[in-house]
Amino acid sequence: MRIGDAAAAVGVTPRALRYYEQRGLLTPQRAPSGHREYGSGELSRLRVVRGLLAAGLTIEDVADILRGFPAAGPGPGCGVVLEVVQRRLDDLDGRIRRLTELRARLAGQYENRFGTIFPPGGRNPDGG
Repeated sequence: MRIGDAAAAVGVTPRALRYYEQRGLLTPQRAPSGHREYGSGELSRLRVVRGLLAAGLTIEDVADILRGFPAAGPGPGCGVVLEVVQRRLDDLDGRIRRLTELRARLAGQYENRFGTIFPPGGRNPDGG
């Protein structure tokens, strides 16, 4: 099937498929005319890519995982998956910590500096 049909089948745009190809996430066959041809294998791979991206992995993460699994299927790449997932979880945990600290600082500033101007309930002291 051609790129438009493949894109519709997995719920993405043809542009996204070209991007995935550019990033090495898939390699569709080429027709003699040069058009990309997607078979069931490419569609399955695209669904895996979309699932991994939806789970919060980056394009680079997905590329690392796919490099760990040759076309023949699962093998020694399971360690790669664990490494990539742990790396992403560590990154998310760090972001959550930083955001929690930022939130606490902002809340503290609000209470300490702006509480008299903007008291709880959203009304300022002069009634406005």
